[in-house]
Amino acid sequence: MGKTYERIDGRLRTFIEAQPLFFTASAPLSAEGTVNVSPKGLKGSFAILDELTVAYLDFAGSTAETIAHLRENGRITLMWCAFQGPPTIVRVHGKGEAVFRDDPRFTDLLARFPGIDPAPHGLRAIIVVRAERIRDSCGFAVPSMAYEEDRELHGRRFAREDDASLSAYFSSKEYVGTSLDGLPGLPLPLPLPPADG
Repeated sequence: MGKTYERIDGRLRTFIEAQPLFFTASAPLSAEGTVNVSPKGLKGSFAILDELTVAYLDFAGSTAETIAHLRENGRITLMWCAFQGPPTIVRVHGKGEAVFRDDPRFTDLLARFPGIDPAPHGLRAIIVVRAERIRDSCGFAVPSMAYEEDRELHGRRFAREDDASLSAYFSSKEYVGTSLDGLPGLPLPLPLPPADG
């Protein structure tokens, strides 16, 4: 039987933080729009900011559907499922926003991810989600699988990029600056942190 929680703490927080993989789901407001589901991994790229707020690092990729949907309507669901141990699924339904690199909050948010060096991964934004509903359910049909390790391919691919070449890469992709449905995606050229001083 599923249970609704008022906050992310205790056993629930421990479960979420132990999972090496989670999924995001988002959609545009249009009934004809494309629903998007994305897997998210890389150890250290997810953080629980407080009992109702979570965040993850949004790294380089060939689309920006989640960013586009959040910019349009903010709706997002995050899901974790246990591939080992007790069969559990946890969903956080909420409102999210993409905090870009030129946002004054960006530096302080980035400090909440001490377990990963984001530089090799082409960090685009930090996605911050405020929970509106937190629920668990059984994961009886989820297979048991063993986590081995994070893949190194993403870091190897994007470590060779600087801000200018990364911005050019994003600009060359059809569905980064705009979504599959034509919504504004990642702002281009890539937002940069303000210069020191």
